[in-house]
Amino acid sequence: MDEEKKNPEKKGRIDFKVLLMWIAIICALGMLLFNTPQGEGEGTDFTIQEVIAQARNGAITEAEIASDKFGGESYYNISGKFKIGDKPKKFHAAGRLSDDDYTTLRNNISSFKELKSDSLWSNVLLGALPTLIVFALIAFFIFRMFRRTQAGQMEFGKSRARLLDKESSKITFADVAGCDEAKEEVSEVVDFLKDSKKFSEIGGQIPKGILLVGPPGTGKTLLAKAVAGEADVPFFSISGSDFVELFVGIGASRVRDTFDQARKSAPCIIFIDEIDAVGRARGKGIGGGNDEREQTLNSLLVEMDGFESKEGIIVMAATNRPDVLDSALLRPGRFDRQVYVDLPDIKGRTEILRVHAKKFKMAPEVSLEDVAKTTTGFSGAELANLLNESALTAVRAGKTTIDMTSIGEARDKIAYGRERHRMLNEYDRKSTAYHEAGHAIVQVCIDDGDMPLHKLTIVPRGNALGMAMFRPEKDTLGYSKDQLENQICTSMAGRVGEAVFTKTISTGASSDIENATKIARRMVCEWGMSEKLGPVAYGENAQNLFLGAEISKTQNMSEATLQAVDNEIREIVTQQYRRAEKIITEHAEAHRKIVDALLEYETLDGIHVKEILDFGEIRTPVGYTRISIEAPETGTENKPAGTLEQIAGAGTPPQTSDAGTPNE
Repeated sequence: MDEEKKNPEKKGRIDFKVLLMWIAIICALGMLLFNTPQGEGEGTDFTIQEVIAQARNGAITEAEIASDKFGGESYYNISGKFKIGDKPKKFHAAGRLSDDDYTTLRNNISSFKELKSDSLWSNVLLGALPTLIVFALIAFFIFRMFRRTQAGQMEFGKSRARLLDKESSKITFADVAGCDEAKEEVSEVVDFLKDSKKFSEIGGQIPKGILLVGPPGTGKTLLAKAVAGEADVPFFSISGSDFVELFVGIGASRVRDTFDQARKSAPCIIFIDEIDAVGRARGKGIGGGNDEREQTLNSLLVEMDGFESKEGIIVMAATNRPDVLDSALLRPGRFDRQVYVDLPDIKGRTEILRVHAKKFKMAPEVSLEDVAKTTTGFSGAELANLLNESALTAVRAGKTTIDMTSIGEARDKIAYGRERHRMLNEYDRKSTAYHEAGHAIVQVCIDDGDMPLHKLTIVPRGNALGMAMFRPEKDTLGYSKDQLENQICTSMAGRVGEAVFTKTISTGASSDIENATKIARRMVCEWGMSEKLGPVAYGENAQNLFLGAEISKTQNMSEATLQAVDNEIREIVTQQYRRAEKIITEHAEAHRKIVDALLEYETLDGIHVKEILDFGEIRTPVGYTRISIEAPETGTENKPAGTLEQIAGAGTPPQTSDAGTPNE
């Protein structure tokens, strides 16, 4: 099996060694079964004297005689046929014969044959030969199995790196888009490997290691594949998890073997994907510093820049968790350069869409620039998935090309979840409509242009019964205090919409409350946006803590400070709640009209909500009308609104979009 994985061309071929072994086994078994001693078989057993007497009487018609010599004496085996009446019968006999008896048999038997004389040892050897062959083959297979087991144990310490060449890797820099700066830095490695003189003439040296850092899906591994496709040197690819093994010392052995193979092929490139699996900071775990992972990391550190390090090996690695890597791994001399592969901007998204759009049949009216504007926060992998989902959506609709409608539906499905037509009673529909209308009114009234309302729906999506969708129209690099307060105000508007008009509250606002509290806590503890506490960072960022560090960390805030932080968070959220309550109360009539429109059409665009606020009515035709399947209105008096999972206590829907805004 291992040979087939290493060399796929051998799969399906006939193993002639095994075939010859099976032929030998069959022949040996045949000899063992069918090679019976001479003189044995079906018939009557005679003594030598009886054979002589029957021969003198003329009863024996034919006979074969063979002698076995042992110790200077001859022992004869006689077999043949004799007559009883008209029917011949077989006989056989064995024993000593004198010369006179032998002459009597030869003279009185008409068909008398003398067979070649063999020694007893030759007969014994011939009879035992099939058994010896069978035992020899069994011993051979046992030895072969034992040898393979030993070889398999030795393979534990062998490197699992795959060697890629230019023919096997067809991805080039032309297939990478949206990260021009990162591509330029990585391309210097290829230029150095192709022509190192122009760097060495002025004393420059290529970095020994390049670490690709960035969020998931931004193209770090794709960039490494492009390097493999562009470089004319061997490219070894391995995952960080391939070094980790149950047995102690195996990971370090694999690191050494990987670099040994690379030295034989230098100059070359080693690419380690997801290096955080083996490069985590030492001493942060509970089990001490002598575990297998840390031994593997120590071996990697020595190979990259130790006493035995050699020139000509460039190490590339990729990770989306640079904060957990060991500081010794990030120092100059090991990973000299960190290349940040960020989420693409609008120009990058357009280029990425153009690369992936070559594989699909696009309608002439599709504008990739417009698609890029409406996909803020999407990574390269998500953009590729967007076009694929658009193709599937177009096929389900019976279309032959991908149009803007298919792309819009696929985008909403990826960002907010797929529509689910659930059986909802009238109480649930009205409560959800009041809740989502509250989000919509507050967002439209306080919108600063960064996060306009995209759609408003009471059709269940994902695990939410309704949703107010906000879509950023530009890339957001940071938030002001006013923008963060607007986000909190919009989050609390759903609870306000329920409380003002239904005179009760439900579990449907749980994710909104959690989202608002999270933003307020970061404003106070991380971003210094509290007037009472000032620009001071409180607490530690728990996202980057290891288990061991989190257990051993000391509290750096007093009880009074903790109380002040809690009070300030509560004050921020309460102020924005009152602000949302004031806005909804002032636009109570528009709120009711939006609820009525939602109950009728179920889905409204952002322009419809704005028209109701400006003109008191919808002037733009609604794109489509959906009618929900309603359940019987029994037991609805005290039933709360919200998602089915919230009511059951099974969880809450997603609270923030990629831009950090509520999308419930």
